[in-house]
Amino acid sequence: MPPELKAEVNIMPKVTQGDLESLPPEAREFIESNAKLCQPENIHICDGSEEENKKILDIMVEQGMIKKLSKYENCWLALTDPRDVARIESKTVIITQEQRDTTPIPKTGTSQLGRWMSEEDFEKAFNTRFPGCMQGRTMYVIPFSMGPIGSPLSKIGIELTDSPYVVASMRIMTRMGTDALKALSNGEFVKCLHSVGCPLPLKEPLINNWPCNPELTLIAHLPDRREIISFGSGYGGNSLLGKKCFALRIASRIAKEEGWLAEHMLILGITNPEGEKKYFAAAFPSACGKTNLAMMNPSLPGWKIECVGDDIAWMKFDEQGHLRAINPENGFFGVAPGTSVKTNPNAIKTIFKNTIFTNVAETSDGGVYWEGIDEPLPPGVTLTSWKNKDWTPDNGEPCAHPNSRFCTPASQCPIMDPAWESPEGVPIEGIIFGGRRPAGVPLVYEAFNWQHGVFIGAAMRSEATAAAEHKGKIIMHDPFAMRPFFGYNFGKYLAHWLSMAHRPAARLPRIFHVNWFRKDSQGKFLWPGYGENSRVLEWMFNRIQGKASAKPTAIGYIPADAALNLKGLEDVNLTELFDISKEFWEKEVEEIKQYLEGQVNADLPYEIEREMLALEMRIKQL
Repeated sequence: MPPELKAEVNIMPKVTQGDLESLPPEAREFIESNAKLCQPENIHICDGSEEENKKILDIMVEQGMIKKLSKYENCWLALTDPRDVARIESKTVIITQEQRDTTPIPKTGTSQLGRWMSEEDFEKAFNTRFPGCMQGRTMYVIPFSMGPIGSPLSKIGIELTDSPYVVASMRIMTRMGTDALKALSNGEFVKCLHSVGCPLPLKEPLINNWPCNPELTLIAHLPDRREIISFGSGYGGNSLLGKKCFALRIASRIAKEEGWLAEHMLILGITNPEGEKKYFAAAFPSACGKTNLAMMNPSLPGWKIECVGDDIAWMKFDEQGHLRAINPENGFFGVAPGTSVKTNPNAIKTIFKNTIFTNVAETSDGGVYWEGIDEPLPPGVTLTSWKNKDWTPDNGEPCAHPNSRFCTPASQCPIMDPAWESPEGVPIEGIIFGGRRPAGVPLVYEAFNWQHGVFIGAAMRSEATAAAEHKGKIIMHDPFAMRPFFGYNFGKYLAHWLSMAHRPAARLPRIFHVNWFRKDSQGKFLWPGYGENSRVLEWMFNRIQGKASAKPTAIGYIPADAALNLKGLEDVNLTELFDISKEFWEKEVEEIKQYLEGQVNADLPYEIEREMLALEMRIKQL
């Protein structure tokens, strides 16, 4: 539980929906102690019903937090305070007794692999923020399941929040309400406490009617106590605590203890013209086309791709040795800019009903708009930007925030896999790592073996992204696309991945690396991408079946001549796409070595050091 506080006020707020008495004792104690601490006016236990959802949306409309988009069915637009628009890595912390439980101790400087806070500092931070923080507001109790209710791979959480936006969004992103409460019975649950940090009456007026407290924002994880405590931000990544906080940071720690994997990965099913099907999981940093790949329309005739999930995978070996994966989420929380009929037709077919848009532009006819939507505005239709101002292309700034979002039910996606809610999960046969690399990295290569594949994941690098507060385009290390999401020491995480090879009967998936983003000397992309990426998936599919040929290189296996199906594609320069330059890779190896030795330091597993050395030797021989 949160630190002990000498509460002056011990009067329990009125319960306006639900029955505290009927809850399991641990859940009731969690709610009551935090209600005494945060002092909300009312407590509302969410049931997840349609009727409740309508009321929540009405409350937000009344408060000016959202407005209805008249052009679509049950779609809404929220504009946030411009200071509350993204995950804030600098204010996202993990609390453990020892720093080394959270991050490796780097050779010099601070760790880039997570942010540790001591228990004493957290106690002080907690006590300056939470007492009385919900005064005048309703505390919503959100029981939710990450994963299909009743699946052996699923986990239950309860989030307490004073934000109706969180309630409406969690209803889309998780299985929320009465069924989740029933699944909890007397079992364990992850305790999630969230407040926007704006007790009523307000001390200063809100911007865009969006309550937040940027000066005091803190997102804290207490893995030993299975708790998440978030203050001051209403933005999805900081407030929908089932998402990155639970499904990655806390779940990765639970997964380590229980012997499974919680990963920042999409899951897709791919079926060949003969009707044979395989499932892949893939890890990409933000802005690398992850959602586009998960929902791809393949250009290859007779091939079919279906989506299990676009962001997070929980994976566990079953008794037969198959790596089984579920998508713990129930919705998509996707980046809007760049989403169009060309880049992701299936997302476009998903998002125009029952969706909450955040920080996109609004058209004068009640629709939404963003950069890269690729739809000309009808004559006479004007735009209001995410800053709630009239907007024209001469404004010199984007109409939608680069990290603006749609929050939409996964079940609406026209290509959801029939097994996407299967309780036992789908069998993963291939794992794909990737990044946005304008130079030097081939279109696709395959790891020599499991250990080499884990090294490839550890060595991932990509051009930086708008999803966090970093600006500009620099190549950043993003191991496993998990750098902001590790729930414990990355060296121990690598050891955990390596240990999968020693599972009895484990059928280890093949591991690949892709780069859709290589450019020529003129700065033009060498590969068309989007639906044409199915050609690369076809090669991987056939590799797993033992049908496609490959040739070894210094960095891994690449398709042998003519093994990549280019039928119907013109002007693809395979020589440039697959070029492995000694000069580039010498620098790359040096960068990877400095990063892993500097950042992971004493916790770097010897298998990874061995892979690094072996790569260095192979590059020397080029």
